[in-house]
Amino acid sequence: MVRFPRLGIAGALLVLASACYDDNSARDSDQPASSSGESAGTDATVGSGDPTDTGGSDSDSGDSPEAFEPAEPVLPRLTASQYRNAIAHLLGPGLPGLPLEPDTNPYLFYNIGATSTFISELGVQQYEEAADALARAVFTDQARREALVGCVPLSPGDGCVQNFLASFGRRAYRRPLTGAEQARWTDVATQLAEGDAWRGLQFAVAGVLQSPHFLYRVELGEPDPNDPTRLRFTGWEMATRLSFLLWNGPPDDVLLDAAGSGDLHTEAGLVAEAERLLEDPRARVALQEFFAQYLDLARLDHVARDPARWPMFSPTMTASMRTEVQLLVDDLIHRSDSDIRQLFSTRHTFVNAELAALYDIEAEGASPITFVPVDLPVDGPRAGILTLGAFLTMNAHETITSPTNRGKYVRERVLCQVIPPPPGDVDTDLGDDEDMDAQTVREKLEQHQKDPVCAGCHSIIDPPGFLFEHFDSVGGYRTLDNGYPVDASGNLDGIPLDGARDLAEALKTDPRVGRCIVNQLYRHATGRLPALSEFPALDALEQRFIKADHRFKQLLLDLVVSEAFRTVSEETDA
Repeated sequence: MVRFPRLGIAGALLVLASACYDDNSARDSDQPASSSGESAGTDATVGSGDPTDTGGSDSDSGDSPEAFEPAEPVLPRLTASQYRNAIAHLLGPGLPGLPLEPDTNPYLFYNIGATSTFISELGVQQYEEAADALARAVFTDQARREALVGCVPLSPGDGCVQNFLASFGRRAYRRPLTGAEQARWTDVATQLAEGDAWRGLQFAVAGVLQSPHFLYRVELGEPDPNDPTRLRFTGWEMATRLSFLLWNGPPDDVLLDAAGSGDLHTEAGLVAEAERLLEDPRARVALQEFFAQYLDLARLDHVARDPARWPMFSPTMTASMRTEVQLLVDDLIHRSDSDIRQLFSTRHTFVNAELAALYDIEAEGASPITFVPVDLPVDGPRAGILTLGAFLTMNAHETITSPTNRGKYVRERVLCQVIPPPPGDVDTDLGDDEDMDAQTVREKLEQHQKDPVCAGCHSIIDPPGFLFEHFDSVGGYRTLDNGYPVDASGNLDGIPLDGARDLAEALKTDPRVGRCIVNQLYRHATGRLPALSEFPALDALEQRFIKADHRFKQLLLDLVVSEAFRTVSEETDA
């Protein structure tokens, strides 16, 4: 059952929801103790705990069900960016930004955090304060309130008020108001007006902005006329799912009209609307946000390096690194519409002057603020984002590299394998430079692997991590580590490789990369890990991805028409 506790505001009885699961320990981590009922596991083997793991997945072992069955619904709260986008959609741009409870990202994505954590008392208070402040900012500005409402009310609760509430409610709830809801908000606008219709509307709008039907995406489904054994999402729910996937925000009026007409119950109607949304600039922003979470680019915000030790690392370097990845993602999806797996193997990238210097390449026309397309040298050490500054820097320590962090990233982000955290009593410190007089980082880690407590994980994540040892803590190329020749040999699942370029070549044809992209997108789109019963649909989606030459926009279109995205099972009492 979906239950919403109550919250009072200015004498009106308003409501605010809490989510289905609680996992505060998962805040800002890749792997929570649990999410949507799936165990993260504690076994040290690759792939333990995540049913979507592609390093020996259930679909390969024969445990996957033969027929697809949809999973139960979840109740995602709007993430902070989705909330801001929804406010701008409803009230217009330029309103004050107000603090909200921070998002969490278990299993990489904020959408999963939005379905797996409770809102705190402080978070409820912040929603209330934000709603009051936003409504006040709009309704104390004559020009703004008249533009929003579209008419001038002559008295509280008159036709102008009722028509506005119906229109505003449809856009806020992402479906038409019921008769009871229309009556309720009209009553709020009338009773709290104290003779001023604008004042009454201000309180009604503040109330709508605290409703669970605004703050949460309530998507519970309806009987499917084509299959009485399951539910399909309603047209209004499909409009919401589509817009939050492709715009990271609410549906526009055109999409809501398509929902009301029944177009979103047809594959042709869904594809037409999805293609329209993908042509909108908001889609570019939303897809960048997905890849930022998938690739963990937020960690760049916390990178710090001593300029005395790393003179090439300027205060603007991490921003340049982020922009480089964004331009590469945009190029593969929108400009060339090509195989998205090339992220991990392409020699093509975009650099400004400081990145060109870091990579020791020529980049005609580049400046501190101008990025230009370049092709990395054929015989050079770099190919794909795993050899670019963003990945190398955010997966290294301030003074030394981290093969462990780099290898873990490859396992979890690129191959969708789960690596459990180290035991709490294990010392993970390799020592500072003074302790490294006669040892490279590699030699220290190889000693670390002799500890049986550490060996289980390090034997899995360090070998691919060693392949990046030619790149220092800021992503520059090097041949020496602590005065000793660098050894960048390693392996991926027992296959010997020599350096990061070898890994890039291996990832070109590794089937796990494409499957992982499908899994990562599905997690993001649904706000949870897939249930085992959904594996047949994921298998089918993967096959369509392969046939489409791994083009990401086509994957999005295939996802929105898949039965896994359009259907849901009956909710059961927990």
